[in-house]
Amino acid sequence: MSRSIVQPVGQKRLTNVAAVRLKKHGNRFEIACYKNKVLSWRSGVEKDLDEVLQSHTVYSNVVKGVLAKSKDLKAAFGMDDQTKICLEILEKGELQVAGKERESQLSNQFRDIATIVMQKTINPETQRPYTISMIERLMHEIHFAVDSHSSSKKQALDVIKELQKHFPIKRSPMRLRLTLPQENFNSLSEKLNEWKTVIVSKEASGIQLSIVCEMDPGLFRDCDAFLRNLQGRSEILAVSVHGEGDINTDDYEGHEEVSISSTSTSTEPKKLPEPVAQLTEKMEKQKLAPKTEITEGEVKVKQSKCSTCDAIVGDTKQYREHFKSDWHKHNLKRKTRQLPPLSAEECAVDEEINDSMGDLKEYSF
Repeated sequence: MSRSIVQPVGQKRLTNVAAVRLKKHGNRFEIACYKNKVLSWRSGVEKDLDEVLQSHTVYSNVVKGVLAKSKDLKAAFGMDDQTKICLEILEKGELQVAGKERESQLSNQFRDIATIVMQKTINPETQRPYTISMIERLMHEIHFAVDSHSSSKKQALDVIKELQKHFPIKRSPMRLRLTLPQENFNSLSEKLNEWKTVIVSKEASGIQLSIVCEMDPGLFRDCDAFLRNLQGRSEILAVSVHGEGDINTDDYEGHEEVSISSTSTSTEPKKLPEPVAQLTEKMEKQKLAPKTEITEGEVKVKQSKCSTCDAIVGDTKQYREHFKSDWHKHNLKRKTRQLPPLSAEECAVDEEINDSMGDLKEYSF
């Protein structure tokens, strides 16, 4: 039986390399790079091109070692300078990675985006940030997909805008120190009221006035430009300001508590969305476990105590439900004002008084 003779093909096959691919003018062009160097080059960490490229050669198929034709290079790039073409492919091309490696990169970037969102947002009711697991859950609910060609920070800002359409979440304010001549304070005060900025402190020193305030990060550029026109200057004290308290956001599970937290804390009555109203009504009907210790036969069930409400609220499940109750939230607000906690009955009476005062205030206007 005769066998065909296999002739050698003068090709240098390149395997185990990182290929960057660019499609242009109907042709595919690739360059062979070292792993982990492409991202370093694009981020500006790596400056030496020889540390990134395995060769200053343009291929049509890196793995098989097929070189790109000179006429194709001139048609697509208008030149045949291999080094300059490699730079353009390195800048604009798509990095080819294995499936599992790509999945790992997207997973890490998803986590990075969720971390940025967590750092830049707060729950408008508690003034505290959501947990990273809750942010990831909300991102999955809005069907967010990572774009590997876009920066994590830019995508995080887009995610925040999208989350604000569906969930009670807002940008955490930034704390600034504004310094300007006292004679220009009235002009600044009008702008701060227009921007709904919270003034933390105000201090005069000679003819200069120093104001510490908290404002939405999106207004910082406008504020800085306006302050310069008033011969003042601004200084960032904190990029993200979170409220104080002992609320344990790790005990908040699922999407239910996110909807509940959208209940307004102001005295002005507001009409809640239908899902929020239903969840609020469900929450009000919840019954807490009695303070007495429960026994089952000879085995004692471990009871949990809430330090904010100074009460025993039952087992682990009931303890978590307690964190979602109006009782706990009301005592949490009292604690921030250094007031003693109330019992569940006293809390209900206090809420009724606040509602009545709100009705009277609305009627007076």
